[in-house]
Amino acid sequence: MNRIILLLVFGLFLSCQNTAQINSKLKEVINADPIQVPLENGKAKAYFASGCFWCVEAVYESVKGVDEVINGYSGGHTKNPSYESSNTGRTGHAEAVEVIYDPNIVGFSTLVDVYFASQNPTQVNGQGPDRGSQYRSIIFYQNDEQKQIILKKKEALTKKLKGKIAAEVYPFQKFWVAEDYHQNYERLHPNNGYIRNVSIPRLKRFQAKMPEVLKKGGH
Repeated sequence: MNRIILLLVFGLFLSCQNTAQINSKLKEVINADPIQVPLENGKAKAYFASGCFWCVEAVYESVKGVDEVINGYSGGHTKNPSYESSNTGRTGHAEAVEVIYDPNIVGFSTLVDVYFASQNPTQVNGQGPDRGSQYRSIIFYQNDEQKQIILKKKEALTKKLKGKIAAEVYPFQKFWVAEDYHQNYERLHPNNGYIRNVSIPRLKRFQAKMPEVLKKGGH
């Protein structure tokens, strides 16, 4: 009996030690200096995590001024994360999107408004049925100007909703592109059960909130 108790205590110790190491690594990510992504052919890039990236991809692709949205992983402390590894919650990464946009048509501030309007901003560690740290909400900033925009909008939303806003604010470090089969998922799989029952309703709720930012035809 004593041996079983010792094994349980030892197992708990290792688990706590592992969690502490992961938390320490995440703190390094959160406290790092942001990396500025340069314009490419006049186009800028912004990074957001807000639950399942299939949903977020569809939302941002419906916004005028957005050229392309790429699904991937960001916010963690491991290299080359995969769908399987990020789903363990041990890599620190969240499902994220890279939004490639024309800053002459849509600004970063509007993209942040889109972010908050397209989710339940008070849900911690997930959106809708998707739960876990890999689905947590994160807004990534590349410079102090972007950071201040995010913080002011988050503070205003906190006052409006009279509750805590779940979105974390991280300095951008690295975006890892997800597997090919995750790209353009809603467009390529319109009859998928998750797409029909979760992604499309979420997209339509957002479109009803911010019709002024939508591309003609809404997509």
